[in-house]
Amino acid sequence: MDTLSNPRIAIIEDNEDLREEVLFYLQHKGFPIWGAHSAEAFWKKLHFHPVDIVLVDLGLPEEDGFSVVDHLRELNNYGLVIITARGGQQERLRGLDLGADLFLVKPINFVELSNTLMRLGQRLQATPSDANLASNKPNKTDSWCLEKATSQLIAPDGQAIQLTPKEFDLLNILIDSNNQIFDRWILHDLLFKYTEEPDVHRIDVILSRLRQKARRQKMSLPLRSIFGKGVTFVMD
Repeated sequence: MDTLSNPRIAIIEDNEDLREEVLFYLQHKGFPIWGAHSAEAFWKKLHFHPVDIVLVDLGLPEEDGFSVVDHLRELNNYGLVIITARGGQQERLRGLDLGADLFLVKPINFVELSNTLMRLGQRLQATPSDANLASNKPNKTDSWCLEKATSQLIAPDGQAIQLTPKEFDLLNILIDSNNQIFDRWILHDLLFKYTEEPDVHRIDVILSRLRQKARRQKMSLPLRSIFGKGVTFVMD
């Protein structure tokens, strides 16, 4: 993404009126944006019209929004914003667990949406120094290694875990200050500065995903939760 331009947006929304309203408003605000009425139409168009951030409605025909978010998170470093009338806690947690950056409940406040997309775009295109996160060089602590180029955590025995952007950012913070205990609210502030409504549970969701990935590969991940204090990456 060009650091001097607004992020490129796509919206997947089967409600034609809402889709057209979002397209009109965000185009007026200077965002390059296109829309699709279904996941199938989106996938066909994405190949020829790359984007940086995708707005995804959950209640789509055929392939639902959760499936789209899951696939997009595996494909690339997309910004992912769920927009839905289904604002229950179960839907919210599932969306965050799949890697969504934000969960907006309809009716949408267009001013808030525009500001949110701008902040999310800035975070996605931030240089390492701006974000105070990863550099292009591997971040090593003893024989654990974070590789930015491949978005992987490399274990001492050479095993690798593929990471989402937020998993990478969280581990980069913890490994860079190994053995230091970080309060979850501090981690939340470091990772989600653009969030209007802080939800510290998002940190637990990322930690849970990391531990699940490690268990699947029989990897002993030295992530520790210290009761009443926070989270640390333990190195002997």
